[in-house]
Amino acid sequence: MARYAMVFDTRRCIGCHSCTVACRTKNELPLDMIYNPVTTVGPAGVYPNLSMVHMPLICMHCENPPCVDACPTCASQRRDDGIVFVEDKKCVGCLACVMACPYGARVKNHETGAVQKCDFCKDRVDEGKLPHCVLTCHQKARVFGDLDDETSEVYKLVNGERTVRLLAELGTEPYAFYIYG
Repeated sequence: MARYAMVFDTRRCIGCHSCTVACRTKNELPLDMIYNPVTTVGPAGVYPNLSMVHMPLICMHCENPPCVDACPTCASQRRDDGIVFVEDKKCVGCLACVMACPYGARVKNHETGAVQKCDFCKDRVDEGKLPHCVLTCHQKARVFGDLDDETSEVYKLVNGERTVRLLAELGTEPYAFYIYG
């Protein structure tokens, strides 16, 4: 069984938001919803030594997802391959998962009443394809794959580069890894 993860190489991300647009288009999201924001930190420093970092923030697809435990209807689920998703038909829009997620990765769709989030484009992944945001990233700042496959780029980056998991101290064990410059 695969164990899917995503690596964000902030050294490559230029903050173009093509991933955000691709995600919104693929998921037909209303204008007030984003699963895949890219935040910018900086500029920092003193001219001419300035720096800026672009941070994509998506669902972290945690090994221990507090959102799944908080869901009273079992709409929030984690697959054996690590993909965390929401089954819309079971969601009652109570927002318990939104409050439980320490990453702020869930949003309520005011048109459907259900909470929604990034699901790594699980339908595409099941067909052997990449998530839309990865496919769209012309800077190759996003890498998706099987963390247990030693030949995968994700495995090589996580085990060969200095990667960071956000809020690792919470014990959620996110499967989103960041590489900083």
